[in-house]
Amino acid sequence: MSSTLAIARMPRAGLPRLAQQALPLLYQHRLMATSQLHQLLTPHTRRPVYLLRQLGLLRTLQLVDATSHRNGRMGRGEQLWYITPRGAEVVERAGEVTARAYRMSPEAAVSQLQDHTLAVVDTGVAFTRWARVLGDECGPLDWEPELAHRVRDGAGDDVFLISDAVLRYTRTTEGDRRQLLTYFVEVDRATMHVSRLGKKLTAYARYASYVPQSLPGRPAGSGTGREAWRDRYPAFPRLLIVFAGVAQRALQGRVSDLRALADADSRLRRTTGLAAGVTTLELLRAHGPWASIVTPILGEPVPTDVLLQSSRGSAK
Repeated sequence: MSSTLAIARMPRAGLPRLAQQALPLLYQHRLMATSQLHQLLTPHTRRPVYLLRQLGLLRTLQLVDATSHRNGRMGRGEQLWYITPRGAEVVERAGEVTARAYRMSPEAAVSQLQDHTLAVVDTGVAFTRWARVLGDECGPLDWEPELAHRVRDGAGDDVFLISDAVLRYTRTTEGDRRQLLTYFVEVDRATMHVSRLGKKLTAYARYASYVPQSLPGRPAGSGTGREAWRDRYPAFPRLLIVFAGVAQRALQGRVSDLRALADADSRLRRTTGLAAGVTTLELLRAHGPWASIVTPILGEPVPTDVLLQSSRGSAK
């Protein structure tokens, strides 16, 4: 058997435990900095010495590869890691994460999407860190990037609403009550006009009320008769827009513009099941999701936490 084929058929069980844990994270999150992996996998250590050793092993086995930050903003020596096609095959055979068609390439790893991908991971890391501190549940695999939600338009064509991530968080409250929460997460680095976010808001409002109809060629009434999201979520997820790396002055204007766009959108005004709010990655990191760090997009702009209970039509 060739060495290449042996690597492709290597079981994850034959790898050290930390290396086994790193592979599905890199498969699911696509591109991760060493510091992000350190916070998720070895937060009890001051420096990621052993982690880097295991990542080096995976790289030697051609299961992962690494590149540097194209703008050098992650700090001296920071590497960005991604899974190779061989590593993806090993993860998919284990069946622990949802198989995805997307494959990270060396070209994509150094593309202009690098910063946005890392910011999405930073958002998930912030939720995971605070869950650990507060005794809640949100693990390294509890958010999935780039999830598509199909909405069929009036012409019968498929339109896909693609969330930057869908994040799941289990909160333990007084009396050991548990809240199972789901969020649509949109990360904005102010690299595009705020109208793009306005269109995303409209798309989420559309998805909240979208009921699949009978497909062409099928009997009338063959549709489900209920909203499409109910087949995927127990309740319609809250929408959290996270601004990352945006200066305070620009942030205030961006939030005001987004609220104005939402107020002018008739579909949003008619949608009662959408709870949406804006915060920043810096606030989320510093104060956690249960501080008053979120400004509702709909209704009064009174700061609240990620439950968005003061937002019009907030989810349960």
